[in-house]
Amino acid sequence: MQLQLPEPAADALAASLSLQQLIAGDIVRHGGWIPFARYMELALYAPQVGYYSGGAAKLGKEGDFTTAPEISPLFGATLAHLATELIESNPALPSLFMEFGAGTGKLAHDILSELGQQGRAPEKYFIVEISGQLRARQQEALRDFPQVEWLDILPEAFSGIVIGNEVLDAMPVNLLLKSEAGGWLERGVALDAARAFRFEDRPADAALSALIPESESLPAGYLTEVNPVALAFMRSLSDMMLEGEAAAALLIDYGFPASEYYLPQRAQGTLMCHYRHHAHPDPFYLPGLQDITAHVDFTATAVSAAERGLDVLGYMSQGAFLLNAGIGELLLRTSPEQAAAYLPQTNAVQKLISPAEMGELFKVLALGKKVEWPRRMLQHDRTHRL
Repeated sequence: MQLQLPEPAADALAASLSLQQLIAGDIVRHGGWIPFARYMELALYAPQVGYYSGGAAKLGKEGDFTTAPEISPLFGATLAHLATELIESNPALPSLFMEFGAGTGKLAHDILSELGQQGRAPEKYFIVEISGQLRARQQEALRDFPQVEWLDILPEAFSGIVIGNEVLDAMPVNLLLKSEAGGWLERGVALDAARAFRFEDRPADAALSALIPESESLPAGYLTEVNPVALAFMRSLSDMMLEGEAAAALLIDYGFPASEYYLPQRAQGTLMCHYRHHAHPDPFYLPGLQDITAHVDFTATAVSAAERGLDVLGYMSQGAFLLNAGIGELLLRTSPEQAAAYLPQTNAVQKLISPAEMGELFKVLALGKKVEWPRRMLQHDRTHRL
């Protein structure tokens, strides 16, 4: 399939070719085949040339995709108000924040700005960011907030509010294919005669196929993803929160519960690439210049945290979450009579909450230790579907 996508600049193309050579070398060193998760890891995170490690813009109009904080500052303001409510109603919960994968820093900026306007600036706002290029953007965007501190690794213990917006979907996934004989194959990456990337299937490790619920009921030819990296992250996150006095985590991403993730009709999985606001399915197109993502299995995510000992506080659509948390009231701080200011904000909020836009595809999973979840946040809760 020939993709009709915008042409990259010469320097971007050169960076992609450099990454392709790096990945090809890795394939050769590993005997001619690597799991797709390893390919995705290098394509996204290889130093200097990976998608999140290189210098190209990722987010917003000039990038490849747009996230909720880029659409409206009311997204961050809503999280700030909910966080304030949690902190004030839970005496053991300190005014500390930790954000994973903070992107351009826009969400942190909006949360800190809103908290500052309330007179409730936090003691610290930690950011865990593995991309040096994005960290530099964040440091510039957040230079007016001295309480921001960057971390390279998770601390052993943390008490406070944890935020992860579109973090889990960027973690490398393994691809599994149901064979005609009924077993599972792992789809990896090899090289053809011209040293171009191609898929190659090998028998899957039983530990990987065991991650697919009711896998025996799925038809031959069924292709899907599992994400042991995300599950390991959730275990580490849970352990960190459990070592603290009290904590709440808000994980916001696109995905489904397992009962929907592994529907028989979802036979080609959820892997998707984003390049210059074009979505397409080819992960081998210009590696390093495009995002590669997969939807989140929220059942596996929640179970991994619950098994560690965290409470599942809630699970709902992004639209329901934002409305419960008061985004409508925050919108009305701008009078509808001020049409020039009000209408753009209304349109932006509509994108965040509408089922036809981000409101239904994106979900929010709330986890906690020693945290009382506000009753109104249980409206339209879907925890029973996990």
